[in-house]
Amino acid sequence: MLLPYLHKDLIEAGCDEAGRGCLAGAVYAAAVILPSDYENQQLNDSKKLTEHQRYALREVIERDAIAWAVGVVTPQEIDKINILNASFLAMHRAIDQLKVRPQHLLIDGNRFNKYEDLPHTTVVKGDGKYLSIAAASILAKTYRDDYMNRLAEEYPLYDWQKNKGYPTKKHREAIARYGTTPYHRMTYNLLGDGQLSFDF
Repeated sequence: MLLPYLHKDLIEAGCDEAGRGCLAGAVYAAAVILPSDYENQQLNDSKKLTEHQRYALREVIERDAIAWAVGVVTPQEIDKINILNASFLAMHRAIDQLKVRPQHLLIDGNRFNKYEDLPHTTVVKGDGKYLSIAAASILAKTYRDDYMNRLAEEYPLYDWQKNKGYPTKKHREAIARYGTTPYHRMTYNLLGDGQLSFDF
């Protein structure tokens, strides 16, 4: 069972992103405020759940959360400010939209750009430790998957409906054969020779 909060007496929002290591598409982030006494045995890091479980849990999270929101940063913005800053900006955009203002932020990962005057705590592998971060990981992942599925209809040659923009062999072969799309991140090493590794 994941932990319900870090600070019991504060309104706490969990934040996580999806799509950092992708070659194409926007990066998505979510912020979720759950009730402090919230319990859900199924909630876990989105990467440990099946696609069906993630989408089923998305409905539960959206129903049960005190507040939730999703933020997006485009491939063009990623190329301008780099993926690390883009991930933070996507989280900021999600927090901006929360209908309840949090008093503390729980951030998945080990770094974060401070959001206004709110205190935050970074938690490595937080999506496997705190319910609110796990909930945010599920929303970020499913909303990004929906987006990549829409893009796959526009550009069917890149197998995005399966790889969601991640650097699979088929995705790289399509880039080599057909070139890039407006959704590819041009600052990334798209063909994979000496590809940067991402720590998830």
